[in-house]
Amino acid sequence: MASKATSIQREIDALQRMTTGELAERFEALHGRPARTRHRAYLIRKIAWRIQANAEGDLTERARRRAAELADDAEVRVMAPKTLICPPQPDGEVVVTRRLPNGEHNDPRLPSPGSAIVRQYKGRTIRVVVLADGEGFECDGERYRTLSAIAKKVTGSHINGFRFFRLGSKR
Repeated sequence: MASKATSIQREIDALQRMTTGELAERFEALHGRPARTRHRAYLIRKIAWRIQANAEGDLTERARRRAAELADDAEVRVMAPKTLICPPQPDGEVVVTRRLPNGEHNDPRLPSPGSAIVRQYKGRTIRVVVLADGEGFECDGERYRTLSAIAKKVTGSHINGFRFFRLGSKR
């Protein structure tokens, strides 16, 4: 039994010396599908888990059924409202109204398509609707390709759209 644990530990230790490409190949060999990421720590963690699951045994069928029952429990699932409507704030704070995501969109700084970005600027409320991916944005009945184009229209000078609407990383 100790030799089994030792061999598992040696296999896991060997993962640390592998390149990211080798880890991706090992992931595919163990999981039967290619890895969706090249994040080294993630690959090592998932490969190590699979090595241990193969050696020690995966979840039992009873445990899988119980997990499925818990996931399907109607009392546990609570659906958020499709739209959160927030009135513009008097202090000029940005308010983002969101709908449940329809799917993935490319830029993580943007809210889901169909959402509105609301900002106060010089006593005026600017409301921008995020359109489906690749379709841009809508403001005052006009369509724009970028947030920067809207910011330029509003301010009269070129400004980064994400910065103007205060979207993106918090500093």
